Amino acid sequence: MIGLYVPGAGPLHRVPAGPKLLVLLLVGVALIVASHHWLAVGVLAAALVLYPAVGLPPRHALGALRVLWPFLLVIGVFQTLFGDWQTALRLCAQLAALVLLANAVTLTTRVHAMLDLFERTARPLARVGVNPDRVALVLALTVRSVPMVQVAWRSAREGYQARGLSGRPYLLVVPVIVQLLRMADATGEALVARGIDEETHGPREGTSGKGP
Repeated sequence: MIGLYVPGAGPLHRVPAGPKLLVLLLVGVALIVASHHWLAVGVLAAALVLYPAVGLPPRHALGALRVLWPFLLVIGVFQTLFGDWQTALRLCAQLAALVLLANAVTLTTRVHAMLDLFERTARPLARVGVNPDRVALVLALTVRSVPMVQVAWRSAREGYQARGLSGRPYLLVVPVIVQLLRMADATGEALVARGIDEETHGPREGTSGKGP
């Protein structure tokens, strides 16, 4: 997750984290409120053009879509069979566009810039007992966890191929979900190992928190 940032001097790299995340939020809200399939397709096309326009290699966009397409296939088939093709197209285009835009934000934003932004945003919550540092950590992990899907997909596909299997890529959906749950569990254990749990809940049971 931490190594996702791609160094560069493109126009998107020079935009602060706040405006980028605000635009991402507004685009997501507009897509959901408008709820039109051609608008979603247009935003998807714009997201694809955005990568080379801001100096990001197109392989980053293609990599994100390669990971996402089995999920899009399942959603599209289900909605077409039990709904209509317009809804299927809209949902798939919305999901693909938002993932591409979120990926572009993480590719062009340093981790510390995200953390600083989230901490400043959450600082007023300290008046009601909320720890701004913890809020910043949770939000940063959420945003930076998008690439975990790609890692989980690659791991599931390698295991699939190692067993001599081919075809039916939709069978990878469940292993990918299981892999993501394992990654989330490992992340939680790593945070606890670094003392996050003690910082939140105080000394563990059986200790007084004071020296002998």
